[in-house]
Amino acid sequence: MAKYRQGRINDELQKEIAMILRDVKDPRVSGAFISVTGAEVTPDLKYAKVYYSALMGDKKEVRKGLASSSGFIRGQIAKRMNLRITPELTFIEDGSIEYGAKISKILEGITITDPDEEESDGEAND
Repeated sequence: MAKYRQGRINDELQKEIAMILRDVKDPRVSGAFISVTGAEVTPDLKYAKVYYSALMGDKKEVRKGLASSSGFIRGQIAKRMNLRITPELTFIEDGSIEYGAKISKILEGITITDPDEEESDGEAND
């Protein structure tokens, strides 16, 4: 299989799972504001890793909720996507959004001073 086809399937799978998660009735999933950050399908299309980030809720409970609703999600993917084989889904938490927010907070706390202003302040004191 060509890499560009696998990439297109990854992108489409990510979009479809994001839309399907809105319909999941499990309160551990529906109340957690889950965003799908990526999807990776194996070349034989039998397995897929789905990367997600949850804004609310207990991380362990969200993981359990996604694992329990993976059958429903897989069934919906089979209906919506025209694939010969519907991949088995493995959900992996992606900490990149939290990490990005942490870095952003650190960068906001940094004050930048202009070196020209420091030199002029030093000359004024002399």
